[in-house]
Amino acid sequence: MTADVPNNRPDPDALLARIEAEAERARKGRLKVFFGACPGVGKTYAMLSAARLAKEQGTDVVVGVAETHGRAETARLLEGLERLPAKPVDYQGRELAEFDLDAALARKPALILVDELAHSNVAGSRHPKRWQDIEELLDAGIDVWTTVNVQHLESLNDIVGGITGIQVRETLPDRIFERADDVALVDLPPDELLQRMKEGKVYLAHQAERAIRNFFRKGNLIALRELSLRRTADRVDAQMREYRDDQAIRDVWQAKERLLVCVGPGAGGDRVVRAAARLAASLHADWIAVYVETAKLQKLSDSNRDKILRTLALARELGAETATLSGQEDTQTLLAYAVSRNASKLVVGKSLRTGLSRMLRAPLSDRLSALAEDVDVYVVAHEEEAPPTDKATTMPLDAEMEPSGKQRWPGYAWAVGVCAVTTVVASLVHPWFDIANLIMFYLVGVVWVAASFGRGPAVLGSVLSVLAFDFFFVPPHLSFTVADTRYLLTFFIMLAVALTISGLAANLRYQARIAMYRERRTRALNELGRELAGALMPEQIVDTARQHLESLFQAKVCILLPDAQDKLHVTLPAAGHKEAGLEPAIAQWVYDHQQPAGLGTQSLAGAPMHYLPLKAPMRTRGVLALLPSQKRLIFLPEQTRLLETLAGQIALALERVHYVEVAQDALVKMESERLRNGLLSALSHDLRTPLTVLAGLADSLPLAGPPLPTTQAEIAQAIRAESLRTSLLVSNLLDMARLQEGSIRLKREWQPLDEVIGAALQGMASQLARHNIRVDLTADLPLLEFDSVLMERVFCNLLENAAKYTPPGSLIEITAHNEADRVAIAVSDNGPGLPPGKENILFEKFARGQEESPVSGVGLGLAIVRAIVQAHKGTVHAENRPEGGARFVITLPAGEPPSVPEET
Repeated sequence: MTADVPNNRPDPDALLARIEAEAERARKGRLKVFFGACPGVGKTYAMLSAARLAKEQGTDVVVGVAETHGRAETARLLEGLERLPAKPVDYQGRELAEFDLDAALARKPALILVDELAHSNVAGSRHPKRWQDIEELLDAGIDVWTTVNVQHLESLNDIVGGITGIQVRETLPDRIFERADDVALVDLPPDELLQRMKEGKVYLAHQAERAIRNFFRKGNLIALRELSLRRTADRVDAQMREYRDDQAIRDVWQAKERLLVCVGPGAGGDRVVRAAARLAASLHADWIAVYVETAKLQKLSDSNRDKILRTLALARELGAETATLSGQEDTQTLLAYAVSRNASKLVVGKSLRTGLSRMLRAPLSDRLSALAEDVDVYVVAHEEEAPPTDKATTMPLDAEMEPSGKQRWPGYAWAVGVCAVTTVVASLVHPWFDIANLIMFYLVGVVWVAASFGRGPAVLGSVLSVLAFDFFFVPPHLSFTVADTRYLLTFFIMLAVALTISGLAANLRYQARIAMYRERRTRALNELGRELAGALMPEQIVDTARQHLESLFQAKVCILLPDAQDKLHVTLPAAGHKEAGLEPAIAQWVYDHQQPAGLGTQSLAGAPMHYLPLKAPMRTRGVLALLPSQKRLIFLPEQTRLLETLAGQIALALERVHYVEVAQDALVKMESERLRNGLLSALSHDLRTPLTVLAGLADSLPLAGPPLPTTQAEIAQAIRAESLRTSLLVSNLLDMARLQEGSIRLKREWQPLDEVIGAALQGMASQLARHNIRVDLTADLPLLEFDSVLMERVFCNLLENAAKYTPPGSLIEITAHNEADRVAIAVSDNGPGLPPGKENILFEKFARGQEESPVSGVGLGLAIVRAIVQAHKGTVHAENRPEGGARFVITLPAGEPPSVPEET
């Protein structure tokens, strides 16, 4: 028997994702957070002390913001550190000093200190929060050190509020804390902190006394200290798990926990979301926040809808995916969605309803627990629950489809009218029908009212139908008095049936409207995709997208595309864009940072328009700006996802058109190259013969008769030299054409490198006569497999290039050594070197280092070198030497030479 050996091979996808994440982290700056339990523990002091040590070690350190709060010992640590001047910002007639983000980006130090991570910026700043400023610094590749207290973490905000009785308003998403590359816990025992406060080292005397009585009570300090220690321990544990995963110490989990948290219009939604965030973090699980909109909740007020949107926005900030579901009943809708998303845990708020209301309808948590079989249900307690009793609203997606409170009265008027018409019809047919059959006429009217105007008018129609039936058709007529008490049961059943039918019809109407919204979104995606597929120019894509988005979102739309320098421009300006508040600077920021900004976002939220980057798989293709007539038409979760999907379609279409243009340009270049190579090949063949004859005639002139005069001899020698030079150029042209066509077949043989280098030096002896040559080849060089004729041409071209561009007496050095499974050969000189930035361009055809160089040539020598080296599966690159001069480095594969049989 063989035992199963555990497969410890890393998951390739996970490995690739980790490599990409590491590359992304390497590109960005590093974040270090000095973390404490409360103010006064010494976070800023510790940060400045570490900064001084870093400066002594040679790090470029700049202080962006450092709040000393009047503490002398902290202020002394700022001495000798470069400080960035604060930016004055006008706020309500006062001038306030704020962190100057633009100055920090322009200075771009290696390390910048930005105190108070959770600080809220003055209105009008680029970002509302300081942590967003720090994100931009990190994206620019600048290392940042900052400070924060535990009460500012969003997921712990409610817990801290419950401990201290004080609600902290300045918070930051936990993802910012998790993003930190290093967290330094600054800890101080409560007794020592209280002693520091009494000594006036934290606050002034009168402030300290008040703080000790309130926030800084010893019990509070102990609890906050425990929270900070636990939060730091959780981070250390996460780092340990990540290390174990990276090192394949344990198998990768094949399934991952996923949480589903349900939010509603009642109070306590924020608390439920924060609890779910903490639970997800502890389980290392993905989580989804959903709101189920039933027919009853469809009639929520604007304030309750805004409350739900804020709760969902908080969940997104804490790292959740959000969704709004539509269904008849919240329990079944939640469980069905949980199964479809493979969620193993449900998190809901605890209901505080008691007595009769709880008996009539069980709380959501109880109903979920009764029906959930494979899903765990977590119940989160909160302080209170406000039932959604407000009635006046509109539907979220299309306001015109659902009348507002002022426009709903026609439905009730129709209910009265339908009841009256039904009564007239019933009275006309009464002589031919039994009185019980007349009830059917009223039920038909109630169904029509419910299907046309909804539940409210249908309920009114049901009650009026019963009253009209009693008043006009039940003896005694024209009176609500009932002679036969058996009719009371008829009235009750008639009312119950009418209400039931009206409710079913209203629900069907609601479901039909939801289906219509979904169909409208699907149709919008299909129509836009179909029209974009036929677009051939960026202008056509922009015009098509603008028309669809303006009608779908009832917004003014502008699409900005980049030019060759990545500067955005409005491709098709429409009337009113400037009046709508389009700000090109914000659009450029969105394009550069690939993040949404403007209305409804965390960046530049004061802007009137919403800016969205058009992200394609390869790069960002532009920016979409919208000015909505109603915010809900964009910022409801479904509408936001629809907008993001449409933006993705637009970006893909722009990228498709871009690559069509690239392919067309490449095709034209290939055809031009083919024609040029053919022409060069033909010209080269036709020119080589007369040039050879001309050189031969110049050689024969001194031999044809008596010695030539000095002047004529020099002319003959010049003719010969120029003929040979032109012949060499023609040979280069012919070789380049053959290499491009692939008609040259390599004659590879195993041979020593020094032989081909010696042949090249011998062939270039006349050109190198006025230069110093040094050859340094290591003794352990292996045999290499190459075409000796072509490789000799490589070294001839490099040596000729070095001789032409260096003054007489310069040193030209050829070196070679082993590098693992390759051999590196370098041709160096101590001349003027290469033009900066043109090291790679020099290998292009007809490219020269200087446009107006006194040195003759057509720029093909290095192009031939690269083509021959690449044909040998090698590489070549150029660089400037630190001590001056140029260096061309060739690497060739070493290979395994065949073994030579021993002589016997």
